[in-house]
This record gives sequence, C-alpha cells and structure tokens, in this order.
Amino acid sequence: MSSVFGFTYRLWTALPRSLRIVLSRLALLIPQMFGVLVVTFFLVRALPGDPVNLILGNIASPEAVERVRAQLGLDKDIFTQFILYCEGVIRGDWGVSAFTSNPVLVDLSERTPATLELLLYSLILMVLFGITVGVLAAKKPNGFADLTSKVYGLAAGALPDFWVGLILIYLFFTYLGWAPAPFGRLDPGITEPMRITGFLLIDSLLTGDFTAFRSVFAHLILPVATITLVNAGLILKHTHSIFSSSWKQDYVFFQRGCGVKESLITRSALRNSLPPIITMVGFLASFLLGAAVLVETIFSWGGLGQYAVNAVANSDYAALQGFILIASAFTLIIYMLVDIFYELIDPRITI
Repeated sequence: MSSVFGFTYRLWTALPRSLRIVLSRLALLIPQMFGVLVVTFFLVRALPGDPVNLILGNIASPEAVERVRAQLGLDKDIFTQFILYCEGVIRGDWGVSAFTSNPVLVDLSERTPATLELLLYSLILMVLFGITVGVLAAKKPNGFADLTSKVYGLAAGALPDFWVGLILIYLFFTYLGWAPAPFGRLDPGITEPMRITGFLLIDSLLTGDFTAFRSVFAHLILPVATITLVNAGLILKHTHSIFSSSWKQDYVFFQRGCGVKESLITRSALRNSLPPIITMVGFLASFLLGAAVLVETIFSWGGLGQYAVNAVANSDYAALQGFILIASAFTLIIYMLVDIFYELIDPRITI
C-alpha cells in the first residue's frame, strides 16, 4: 500500500506546477457543487408561495391541483423529491419551467451567454481602466491621474447602476441619437449569427457577419459602460492603495539606483501588487452576476438576471434552482481561477 502511495506521490510531484494547481482546484468543485445543490433545493422549498396556485389560479378544482402537483413531482415527500432532482441533474434533466414551459436547461443555455458576454467585456474594461489609472495615480501623487482617481473613486461608489444606465440612455439615445434603442442585443430585422460560442460579438466575427457585428457592438456599448462606470472605482482605489505601498518599498529604490528601466520597475512593483488585486477582481466578478439584474432590465437584455427575477416572482422552483446552480458554478469557477492565478504569480505558495 505504501508503495502505491509513494508512486502516486511521485507521479503527482512530477506534473508541472501549473497543472497540479488546476487539478487540485477542479477536484474541489464536485463536493462544493453538491453542497450548493443540497442547500439550494431545501431553501427554495422554504420560499413562500405555491407554484401550483400560481399556474392554475385560486379557483382551480382540487383534482386539477393534484394533477399538476403530480406532474411537478410535488406530491412526493421532500427527500424523495431531492433524490429525483439529483438524478435529473446528473442526467441533464433540470426540470421544466412553469413560467416559460420550456426545459430549464434550454432557457439557461439561451440566457447565460447573454449575461456572461455583458459581464466579460465590462470586467475587461474595469480591470484595464482601474489598474492603469491606479498605477499612474500612485506613481505621480497630486497629478492628473491622482486627482481623477480621487474624484471618480468617490463618485462611482455613490451612483446606482440603474440611474447611470437611464442617464446614458437619455443622453446617447434620446438626446444625441448616437446609440441604438435599448431593446435587446440586436436591432430588429437582423438575424443572429450562427451560434458557436453564444457570444454574439464573437460569433458574428467568426461567421463573417459584419452587419450583425456592428449591431451587437452598438447595443453593447451602453450596458457595458454602465457596469464599468459604476464598478471600476473599486478596482481603481484598491490598485492605488496596494501599488502605492509597493512603490515605496526598498527594492524599488534599489532597482532605480542600479539603473533599471522605469518600465521594468513598474512591472516588478505591479506583479508584487497583483495577488490582492486579483482577489478583488474575483470578488467583483462574482458580485456582478447579481448586480447586472437592473442593468439587464433597463436594456431588455434577456439574460439570467431577468430570468431569476421571474422565477422568484412566480415560485418557479425548477427555474430558480437552475439559476442558482449556474450562478454557484460561475462563482466557484471564478474563485478557482483566482486561486490558480494567485498561486501562479506567487511561486512561494506550495501545492
């Protein structure tokens, strides 16, 4: 037995460090997702409201109520329902939405790419803007970047996203007429490009559909700008604080005294500042999934946020459980990526 463990250990240590980090984090996803599955199932059942009454109304006959309860599987005891639900999740059968009458996986597959595309582009802009301005502000105190970071950092945290979205719609659509109408991801009459990734901007490029590309790009500008303007201040202030501390360390003055290029010194200080910044970006990415609900509503985006709101309002158990599973998987993957990046950047962390 010891020889088997010894061989396994040698095989594990022989793998590249980056691969060991990824495999160790992936192994944690299964028990974490099962815990989410358990908590989600029983908490959703504790919500007030009966989906059968919402489907049939209060004047439905007892026979009709019992028939629908049997169709939804609600006539069985709670533990039997849980076992059947787990079996369905493993098979890919997440139930049927009582609100849309579609399989939950079909609804989620249509809506998840819309939300992820919106969040991905917003997050990229937030990181680029926040880190760039934060570093410039730390390097030149009282300069233009520093004053900008102070003013914007205070204002961004106080502005609600729905207000910023409405202002942008009024200014760029109603008043100036530069932006398209805030209804969905494409202009009316334009066919969606062939589905490859689910991200319309990428799919339109891959298929060479530049008419759709221009329409998708135009529709993305205002919602992405809304999320970026409201949330980039957190990354900016965090970067400014962390990088300012690194920029005053002895190794920076030593490198400068040795004649190292300023760009290399900046890169060195930024790399030492990255772990806490990556942690903040990961936290913000998971937060944006819920924060984008109002933005999706304002721009009629048709993403996960609106789907979750309708599921709660209609006590749609299957849809709500499906949304929570997707949101939990998204959050766990984000935190897994944070751990991976953190350990790849800092070689002192052992696996």
